[in-house]
Amino acid sequence: MTEGRPTRNTERTRRAVLDAATQVILEKGAAVTLGQVATAAGVSKSGLIHHFGSRDQLVTAVVQDVHERFREAVLAHLDLSENYPGKMLRAYIRALCAGSSDADAARDLTSAATWTGLHAIPAAAAVAQEHSAWWSEQFALDGLSAERIQIVRRAAEGVATAVLLGDEDAASIESARRLLLELATDGTFSTPL
Repeated sequence: MTEGRPTRNTERTRRAVLDAATQVILEKGAAVTLGQVATAAGVSKSGLIHHFGSRDQLVTAVVQDVHERFREAVLAHLDLSENYPGKMLRAYIRALCAGSSDADAARDLTSAATWTGLHAIPAAAAVAQEHSAWWSEQFALDGLSAERIQIVRRAAEGVATAVLLGDEDAASIESARRLLLELATDGTFSTPL
């Protein structure tokens, strides 16, 4: 507090704006306005511009934030005791196919592809490409074949997208997760399909 007034917390404000912008973009697409985000975040438009500069910079920051939160979610699912190939891929599956309401990072990441116009912003597209390359590098180091990684990775992303669309119930998500984890472990399904 400074002379009876609360001091501003830049990080708290930035976080509130990023969270609000993510939600507004998920609802309205990348054509969102700074005014809509400012209203949702409970800040002034000039305050929002102070933190992010422009709409494109804000959208790029949202893309960066969504990817970073997803990476953190995957790393939280990484089981370092698994001393066999596919460790990172299995963590990726666990994060995407969590099937719970607290899988926000996976929801936001898999929704990003549906954000109309998102990749029309060169800096936002570059951030998404950079993160995709990082995942490709991590999976390549994971000790599984490129073909297996591609199939399992894209299937896990597809399950997460289907969850967003309401096409999967808890039992089907758990079944898909179990089967994908098996495929990311030894390449065969112990459970008959």
